[in-house]
Amino acid sequence: MLVDFNTLPETSRVWIYQANRSFSETELTEIKAKLDVFIENWTAHGSDLKASYEIKYKRFIVFGLDQTISAASGCSIDDSVKFIMDLEQAYKVDLLDKMNVSYKQGEFIAYKSLIDFRKMAKDKAVSKKTIVFNNLVANKAEYLENWEVPASESWHSRFIK
Repeated sequence: MLVDFNTLPETSRVWIYQANRSFSETELTEIKAKLDVFIENWTAHGSDLKASYEIKYKRFIVFGLDQTISAASGCSIDDSVKFIMDLEQAYKVDLLDKMNVSYKQGEFIAYKSLIDFRKMAKDKAVSKKTIVFNNLVANKAEYLENWEVPASESWHSRFIK
């Protein structure tokens, strides 16, 4: 059951998929239509899931699931990953590679491999104040409070002296 993302409780589970590039306006329109259909039909053991999504900065797909009604099952999570894999194939984009880092460079979103980000930190090209995206947040409250944070407040801090 597709609901407005803003109506999901803060305890809702979230999954964040970052793209290695921005989506075009045409791609965003198509992806939103596909997401609407997927979320509307997403179930766990035959029960509807009260869920939503949002797309941030034309490159992050965020799923939200209110688990107070029905929790995600292994199969429903597998279904969502398969859906994301289908998007990867259709739009020639990486969404599942967790070995990459997205961060803000002024008003732009930069995307680097973890190896390149570590090198940039060593070379002082990024700092503790660099805004990074902590895609490891687990629920909507963490997403709203701790997703876009200075590197010093994220797991990225281990690379920055």
